Amino acid sequence: MSQAQQAAGIRFDHVGVTYANGFVGLDDITLRIDSGEMVAVVGLSGAGKSTLVRTINGLVPISSGQITVGGVGLKDLRGKGLRTVRSEVGMIFQSFNLAKRTTVINNVLMGRLYHTPAWRTLLAAWKRDDVELAMQALERVEIVHKAYANASELSGGQQQRVAIARSLAQRPRVILADEPTASLDPPTSHVVMRDLQRINAELGITVVVNLHFLDLARRYGQRVIGLRGGRLVFDGPGADADAGVFESIYGRSLTAEDMLPGHQQAAV
Repeated sequence: MSQAQQAAGIRFDHVGVTYANGFVGLDDITLRIDSGEMVAVVGLSGAGKSTLVRTINGLVPISSGQITVGGVGLKDLRGKGLRTVRSEVGMIFQSFNLAKRTTVINNVLMGRLYHTPAWRTLLAAWKRDDVELAMQALERVEIVHKAYANASELSGGQQQRVAIARSLAQRPRVILADEPTASLDPPTSHVVMRDLQRINAELGITVVVNLHFLDLARRYGQRVIGLRGGRLVFDGPGADADAGVFESIYGRSLTAEDMLPGHQQAAV
């Protein structure tokens, strides 16, 4: 698959999300994420970060406006059409979402479910090409030596890298990461972010990642999007996200709690 085929642009046109309880998750969001960009989304809890990311694959339905991914409109998309879009959009969660009682390689092969007949899944009769693809994904995140270990035996950082490999096994055009470092220590956070940065740079896959710590966003995001109260309040290069910008996003001055402790970058 070519780099152009793997990448996909994302467009928000006056997007709003209102939850059943009346809470406004997103308020009139208009922005464009070009194919192959790596974008970090920042803001306080409740600002709309997770909502924004989860609208891109339809996990959170939009109330107004339109989102297009690779030219396909998501509003009112259902059934097979929505499953097709999701097959091309990898999702990485804070809690890893691995099947702990099975092997690492089986977890990564879950990324091939959309492309695999149900009988093969039930019998674990994976095609050789899919197994090879899964092993290549594990190599890319430098954890192939754990392929036949149980997922329960892994550290948090290793589990998150398996989750990234599972996403890569989909051969996605977009990868979404919803606070992927929130459960990790500082050195491991850098390892995971470097994996995502390398995948973006080498494969041209569009990456959108929510982050709590501003320094991680500035370091790894080509572009930083700031949300406050569901509204877009900053959109620019990471280098421009200074203390003044932080205050406009968070409504207060930058503190030590808003930065990743230690700044260590040792591998795990």
